[in-house]
Amino acid sequence: QGGRYPYVYVDGIYLRRNWGGEFENVAILVAIAVNEDGYREVLGAAEGMKEDKASWINFFQWLRGRGLDGVKLIVGDKCLGMLEAVGEVFPEAKYQRCTVTPRSKVKLVAKMLKAIHAQESKKAAREKARAVVEELCSMKLKEAAKKVEDSIEETLTYCDFPSEHWTRIRTNNVIERLNREIRRRTRVVGSFPDGNSALMLVCARLRHVAGSQWGNKKYMNMKHLEAAIEDASIAG
Repeated sequence: QGGRYPYVYVDGIYLRRNWGGEFENVAILVAIAVNEDGYREVLGAAEGMKEDKASWINFFQWLRGRGLDGVKLIVGDKCLGMLEAVGEVFPEAKYQRCTVTPRSKVKLVAKMLKAIHAQESKKAAREKARAVVEELCSMKLKEAAKKVEDSIEETLTYCDFPSEHWTRIRTNNVIERLNREIRRRTRVVGSFPDGNSALMLVCARLRHVAGSQWGNKKYMNMKHLEAAIEDASIAG
């Protein structure tokens, strides 16, 4: 059924399937969201073959066709196809990119990135990011410094929303936890005879988690977003 969902989380999970006697990876695209009352819901899942722009556009259009409306923010990993698809299908929505820790000196860099996102405003976070880039350069970690510099704006979109929601919307953790549960289940199966059987298992797990773990547990207080939107319209 349709409805207004201000926050949407999307991701792709890769599973192995048997295609004409040959094994290949297939992407199952998954979307969950927080509705206007602050509760999490599974919006849908679909076979995407691979996480490219065409797959994401088809997926987003399918969701929109089912009545998905009122989207303010889409949270996802860095995927060029997804980013372009968001712009085409949901031009009114903003995009929040999850933070990715560069591989070199992972723990140290992760601590630095955490410090950026611990700031109390977008301005302070930008200033901290500049300091982190300088520090990474001085440590001869130029590739890590470039990654932080190039991606920082996309990872700070959450700052445009109520601070009470920041910890919930700056990462894709809510959907990544689901994907870990799905992978744990699918490892038992190994590979699937076709894409549809893979999709059926993913949908079954999504329904199980949504029904048994989320239930009537409110994920966030949406009055903060309503107030921010009201304030913005008054200021505008």
